[in-house]
Amino acid sequence: GLIFYDTKVTVMNRVLNATVQRTADHAAPEITLDPLEIVGGEIRSSENSYFCQAARQLGCVPSSQLCVKLASGGDPTYAFNIRFTGEEVHGTSGSFRHFLWQVCKELQSSSLSLLLLCPSSAVNKNKGKYILTPSPITYAEEQLFHFFGQLLGIAIRADVPLPLDLLPSFWKTLVGEPLDPDLDLQEADILTYNYVKKFENISDETELEALCAEIASQHLATESPDCPNKPCCKFTYPSLTGEEVELCPRGRHIPVGWENKDVYAAAIRSLRLRELQTPECMTAVRAGLGSIIPLQLLTTLTPLEMELRTCGLPYINLEFLKAHTMYQVGLMETDQHIEFFWSALEMFTQEELCKFIKFACNQERIPFTCPCKDGGPDTAHVPPYPMKIAPPDGAAGT
Repeated sequence: GLIFYDTKVTVMNRVLNATVQRTADHAAPEITLDPLEIVGGEIRSSENSYFCQAARQLGCVPSSQLCVKLASGGDPTYAFNIRFTGEEVHGTSGSFRHFLWQVCKELQSSSLSLLLLCPSSAVNKNKGKYILTPSPITYAEEQLFHFFGQLLGIAIRADVPLPLDLLPSFWKTLVGEPLDPDLDLQEADILTYNYVKKFENISDETELEALCAEIASQHLATESPDCPNKPCCKFTYPSLTGEEVELCPRGRHIPVGWENKDVYAAAIRSLRLRELQTPECMTAVRAGLGSIIPLQLLTTLTPLEMELRTCGLPYINLEFLKAHTMYQVGLMETDQHIEFFWSALEMFTQEELCKFIKFACNQERIPFTCPCKDGGPDTAHVPPYPMKIAPPDGAAGT
């Protein structure tokens, strides 16, 4: 926290360029994607998704082939080239950016099960934010999490921000920072947080009975074995994926009482925090990321900085875009139609601006890693590589 973000990015960029393994005389690996597999936006099975098609083909490419140098002006250096079957696409830039955009859409949809919508979004808190799906993983899923980690590294090296909306707890765990038992639980699952708080704040046994009766009415509690008519909770709780989990050995048979209510609350809290950290999945993601960028770099970044470096800003800053726009021969910023252009963009909503950026350069977000606006040795490459406005190709008209 004592080092400026720009300074960290400068150091990070130098390290990334010093760890390049694929040199200019090596051809980039190429993968072939079939767009017809996902026609109509409906992916019939996850194997057909771009994500799985790419994971299968890149699984046999050594990760050293994906470690490329950062862009220095012009287009990024791409980790791999993409060929769409049956389509004639010129250049590699548009296909690569479109691929990353499509993959993020797939990850944040029901077609892949790697990410889970955070429970809080059901009650309009952190709407549309995702976490890693906490579940014991098969070997095949581990490979997909590994590829997900590689994609994060590939996006960092190409400087194409990924439009991913992940909760801060994901970035904290990724950079190795401990979770905040209160704040992170509240962010991810506010209903469980409120439930735990109720048990922690109970002052006497009658309140506990009333709470158990209230929970019983929501079908979460059963009758007490000692007094058949008295409802009680057992040492079980639903996991994030909906299965009933025992909070301790034989938890199904242990009723919650005045003596152990705090143990019960603490057990639910640690269940959720463990699920948010998802050690098995996160180990695979970090292994994938570590095959593309040195993991030691993460120790200097805060979770927010890591998110900025990987995903950019979720909104478009027009002033920033203006500062990084080049006008080609014969055009000036003071030309009337250029002024009209900027004033039109100023009237756009954020959603429309994202669509404009997607239209102009096939990505929804602009990189935010420019160390300074004045240009210097480190800023030959500025977001979004920079935007160019050119005169029309045709003969001069009105």
